[in-house]
Amino acid sequence: MSGFSRRQVLGLGGGLAAVAVAGCGSNTGRPNSGGDSGGKPALSQWYHQYGEAGTQQAVERYAKEYPDATVSVQWSPGDYDKKVSTTLLTDQGPDVFEYGNGPTIDMIKGGQVVDLTDVPGPAVSDFTPSLIKRMSYQGKLYAIPQVVDMQFLVYRKSLLSAAGVQPPQTVDELLDAAKKLTTDKVKGLFVGNDGGVGVLGGPALWSAGLDYLTDDGKFGFDDPLAAESLKKLRELFTSKTLLLGAPADWSDPSAFTQGLTAMQLTGLWTLPAIEKAFKDDFGVLPWPKLNATTGAPSVPVGAYGACVSSKSKNVDAAKKFVKWLWVDQTDKQLDFAQAYGFHIPARKSLIEKADKLKSGPAADAAKFVNDHGHAQSPVLWSPKSSTAYSDALNRVIRSGSDPATEIKAVKSVVEAELKRIAG
Repeated sequence: MSGFSRRQVLGLGGGLAAVAVAGCGSNTGRPNSGGDSGGKPALSQWYHQYGEAGTQQAVERYAKEYPDATVSVQWSPGDYDKKVSTTLLTDQGPDVFEYGNGPTIDMIKGGQVVDLTDVPGPAVSDFTPSLIKRMSYQGKLYAIPQVVDMQFLVYRKSLLSAAGVQPPQTVDELLDAAKKLTTDKVKGLFVGNDGGVGVLGGPALWSAGLDYLTDDGKFGFDDPLAAESLKKLRELFTSKTLLLGAPADWSDPSAFTQGLTAMQLTGLWTLPAIEKAFKDDFGVLPWPKLNATTGAPSVPVGAYGACVSSKSKNVDAAKKFVKWLWVDQTDKQLDFAQAYGFHIPARKSLIEKADKLKSGPAADAAKFVNDHGHAQSPVLWSPKSSTAYSDALNRVIRSGSDPATEIKAVKSVVEAELKRIAG
């Protein structure tokens, strides 16, 4: 798939994925500087550039159908995150904008986004719980999830059967399965060309029953179980069962569909290509729990969330539009999730109505979202914390550094960041 996609929210180290840098340009997309247009409020709405054909036309159609304001859509290629964060500091930004996994803690603490707690009303319980938690701070909701993407393990049923392997339920079983599935032509497992550095940070913690932060906002994995879990990733890397140097990375299914690996960590968006290649000869799994008695299976989930700028000249009108589009218009929400690629609606009741999610591996994956889903990182997990953890993972997995020592170093960075944010 060319261009940019909703899978950007499932990027390196639990943060937002990097996108190509481009100039912001002078077109703010704000019609009449927030004034009225034909007697209606004029609103601007920003999206990053999606990779799926038809998505831009769809969101423009949604905006045109809104009866209570004139909504102008701006489609933004290039470094969307930088563009948004820069313009929010000025009076030239959008009224409504999407942001990966909701606004950053700095946007929230800086008063750049509006409290949207009243927007979903009772429907809030219908949204994916892990994403509502991710987009909230101190009991207030700052974004409405638009559509869900997720990661999981895919496996070839026939290859596992031939090797006498059951779908792994623990990390040790995964290690054992990868060894048994590895031959001179096929590797047992593919978790990215970096050996899992970019995608296994969260699953490694969740598999041990831990998380980035505790519920009360403290560092969450200064624990022997975290060190044990990271050591397992190093063991996997040195086992000679991992596919490394694949033609494309984990977000592309080609390593799996070309028969280079028997199992792969990838995302929901790859299912159509996998089904085309193997029909029903594949299944999906969450990342397994650490062992029989510790932790739980998990899948990372992410979503762009609709936000309202506090600098909007029409905050109430902007909130009303967000409610109309992302709460009231369930037909449009289902269309956005299913008609332009392969994604999961952000609402549990709509998953039941999504034809593509009613059977087979897709139905299993959709169930994982609410049973085992974790947002990639908490709202208080800053980019600096993410970088520190990613660097530590790289040293543990690829260089064999001591996990406990690396975790202590990450803890010092994270605690300094939490202190900065609290201040």
